[in-house]
Amino acid sequence: MARPLRIQYPGACYHISCRGNERKSIFLDTQDYETFLEKLSRSLNIYNVSLLAYACMQNHFHLLITTPDGNLSEFMRHFNISYTYAFNRRHSRVGHLYQGRYKAFLIDSDNYLLAVSRYIHLNPIRIKAFSDKTFKEKWRALTEDKNSSLPGYLSVGKRRDFVNYAPVLSYVGGDNRKGRYQYRQFLKEGIGQEMENPLKAGKGSGIVGGPDFIQWVKETFLEGEPSIREQPALRELRSKIKPEVLIDHFAHITGKKREEICQRGKRSLERSMLMELLYRFSQITQSEIGRLAGGIDYSAVSQARKRLQVRMEREPKLRKRFDKLSNQLLLLSRGKI
Repeated sequence: MARPLRIQYPGACYHISCRGNERKSIFLDTQDYETFLEKLSRSLNIYNVSLLAYACMQNHFHLLITTPDGNLSEFMRHFNISYTYAFNRRHSRVGHLYQGRYKAFLIDSDNYLLAVSRYIHLNPIRIKAFSDKTFKEKWRALTEDKNSSLPGYLSVGKRRDFVNYAPVLSYVGGDNRKGRYQYRQFLKEGIGQEMENPLKAGKGSGIVGGPDFIQWVKETFLEGEPSIREQPALRELRSKIKPEVLIDHFAHITGKKREEICQRGKRSLERSMLMELLYRFSQITQSEIGRLAGGIDYSAVSQARKRLQVRMEREPKLRKRFDKLSNQLLLLSRGKI
């Protein structure tokens, strides 16, 4: 039976899980958990991946991530190899640590991000050892779990700097006292009732989303690819879009003249988005981007991109607008529209 395709594109969101080989432990002591998070943090930084939630169990782990650069396979390859090497070296062992390849579900963040984050955070008590525990005991175990991102969602003082809490909390009021309280209540509701695993919606296809999202993914990424059994990265996204072509397409989509967008001394949102898109799709240096975007230096490009990324994490509507622009550019470059 063919395995689900690895659908990769800039801004994609995934639920990732990986189980120990023969269901054996992948964490033998506290140091292993610390090493795991250290390797995870380093890999996130190297590959520009954003971690929204995680939970480490004794023989498996769960991650909720977004990939601004559409590079899931590269990130997971580096991360899994890094931890396996450290684990084997520390425990004087050889061979595979994980059971087969990691599982990845593409997530429709607009409709499923909140539910998947709750599934991950409640996973530690969804085991036989907690079946007879009281509500209070389950809640205490979750809030005191040092191997989960949940404590940082409930208390700012318990946060880890490599976790991005804002996207999930934006669906319950924002990254503030009200949002954290609402998320707490959302989790408690999940403890007190039998809830269906949201990932079941992606069984077979690997896509967890509403009808519109699934249709968009199929039309955008899967048309004409029925014979490909494994797809580490879509060729369309691997190929570069020539900078001049990208700029012309961007101007056409936004309805603005190139000169207006790239005007020197103008700090516009469109200009920042254009620079980010050039960096992602044209694969040119920030110095080259600066030259094309009005003759600014690479540091100004870097600062503008960082400001945009911060805004997109805080403003879901802006993120959605940027993702839509990205998708339109891809379709235009492929002659689809």
